[in-house]
Amino acid sequence: MTEANHYEPVPEQRPPWQAGFQPDGSTPERWFEPAQATTPPPQDRPGTSRGLIVALLATSLVGAVLGGGGILLALDQTGAFNAPVATASTGISVSVQSESSAIVAAVAKVGPSVVTIEAQQATGEITGSGIIYDATGWILTNKHVVASATSIDVLIKDGRDFKGSLYGVDTLTDLAIVKIDGATGLSPAPMGTSSALQVGQLAIAIGSPLGAGYANSVTSGIVSALGRDITVTSDTGVAGGTQLNGLIQTDAAISAGNSGGPLVDDAGRVIGVTTTVADTAQGIGFAIPIDIAKPIMQQALAGTKLSRPFIGISYVALDPGVAAKYNLPLDHGAWVHKEDSSGNSVDAVVADGPADKAGIKTGDIITALEGQTIDSTHALEDMLVQYAPGRTISLELYRGGQYLTVRVTLGTRPEATS
Repeated sequence: MTEANHYEPVPEQRPPWQAGFQPDGSTPERWFEPAQATTPPPQDRPGTSRGLIVALLATSLVGAVLGGGGILLALDQTGAFNAPVATASTGISVSVQSESSAIVAAVAKVGPSVVTIEAQQATGEITGSGIIYDATGWILTNKHVVASATSIDVLIKDGRDFKGSLYGVDTLTDLAIVKIDGATGLSPAPMGTSSALQVGQLAIAIGSPLGAGYANSVTSGIVSALGRDITVTSDTGVAGGTQLNGLIQTDAAISAGNSGGPLVDDAGRVIGVTTTVADTAQGIGFAIPIDIAKPIMQQALAGTKLSRPFIGISYVALDPGVAAKYNLPLDHGAWVHKEDSSGNSVDAVVADGPADKAGIKTGDIITALEGQTIDSTHALEDMLVQYAPGRTISLELYRGGQYLTVRVTLGTRPEATS
């Protein structure tokens, strides 16, 4: 079993997206409702012409229709229908904006921050994408694009070309940091948060699917699912596969050259780093949540070695099936448990490791991290990886029918740790 890893910054929460207001263009069933009077019908009243009454009614009806249409046209021309609308239930202001307008605005905001990366490998040239996240030349990309490169060329959207150097690669995910020097006028991408993503929200991918000749290509779709785990085989000639956890699944079209480019929300903020696609299906791509990338981005800016946190336990993610199989009292959380090849329970806590020093024992069930419940959509590993080594976090445990809280100072993940 593997222990979890997470990042330093605690992601801010974002309010859920609200559907935009659409003016109701329907016509009432009746524009004129005759009065329920006890007087005789118009044709029976002396001195009144039936034809005159019909003419007056027709004139009023035409005037109402034309007047109403004119008012609607005037309001539309002033932009009244595009003004923020406050909902009664939440008080949140929602701007009316078409999906295509959101995409255009998002691409305009992030596009200058997306670069094309040409990495010379022993097996040939690999083309990928990258994200400028600091104006001094720091770029986030995929490890599989640059890890084995003998030289790296970085092409900026404005046509400039720079030599890049590999600062470091992530020990846990398919991420890497590249640095370019001497570049001025760079546009860092706005960074969002991936912790508040919702399935079904707009997702936009930007990258170079067919190389530099097709740089800054844009595709759009939705966030199809969250928390996906996959095993990928390197496409750079490096032997072995990589287990990637907690990924964003999207149906926005992603090709090989998109690797390392941004996945963006409707506000033009980076929410993920595109990394791979499903080989056996169409319309299924994956991105690494940006919250997972933030700690190594900060480490590079600080000039420290890229590293991941280490807690020092083996655990089993609980669900109702596992709980029933082992007769456990809880059906969610991370059960500190390990078995040998014969199925016998063995010690699941690394001796003298961070968990051991904090008093965590084999058989404990970790139920929350920093107040966030651990369940099927919030795995311990996905949450822990958002924190940097050296950070002290709180863990809630269930042990012997009681809940208790311990403080754990995270260590540094060993290179060979899976």
